Amino acid sequence: MAIEPTPPVGSIWSLKPWWCQPWSILATGVFMPAASWWLLHRWWITLPVVGAVLIWWWLFLVLVPAAWRAEQAGQSEAQRS
Repeated sequence: MAIEPTPPVGSIWSLKPWWCQPWSILATGVFMPAASWWLLHRWWITLPVVGAVLIWWWLFLVLVPAAWRAEQAGQSEAQRS
């Protein structure tokens, strides 16, 4: 019984729910520091929030899609062999 490979999907974002789309990640990342500043007016609290958001953006908007594309390319190469 052979397992048939699934066809590659055009984009990682087509696999994700609405709350994990680039627009929702960006909107939340803008909202969190703005809300922190608006509520607290403390730069020493808002600055770490901004840092965490930048790391979160880098992880989910840059590294994960790049790793997914690399995995898809590797699967395509394996299927051709």
